[in-house]
Amino acid sequence: MADLLTHVMVGYTIGTILSWKYEWIKSPHVTMMMAGAALPDIVRIGLLIDSAAVQTHLGIPFSWTPLHTGGGVMVTVLIFAALFEKKTTWHLFLVILIGAASHLFLDALLLTASGTSYAIFWPLTRYRLSTPGLYLSTDVLPAMISTAAAFLIWRVDEGGLSK
Repeated sequence: MADLLTHVMVGYTIGTILSWKYEWIKSPHVTMMMAGAALPDIVRIGLLIDSAAVQTHLGIPFSWTPLHTGGGVMVTVLIFAALFEKKTTWHLFLVILIGAASHLFLDALLLTASGTSYAIFWPLTRYRLSTPGLYLSTDVLPAMISTAAAFLIWRVDEGGLSK
């Protein structure tokens, strides 16, 4: 759970800081950015619904893995943005995409056994970037740091110092 908390807190921090610069970013947009930051982890639906079961049901090859790549995120963000009122689609697309991109960026910093990240830019390329291996997804320190940063940004924002 530390991993999901980290992503959501980073989404909040980025969204709030951007709201200081761009007047159109309001509280609901920050919330959608936080949701976008969690969006790539929709791939974990595979823990509940096995890919093989979906493949058998559909009769075609199937995997949840592409949902955690740039291409899968783009398709998912487009679907989510299309669910909302047409006049807000562009803004929602943008904030959800920023949140999801922050998730992919943070995951690219993870420590992996191979020393490489996952295929972030799939389907454009299967190339796997080298990762600096800064932390494990189970480490608590990134969650603590992102929560402290989000709390600091919240205090600055609530205190009116950002206005």
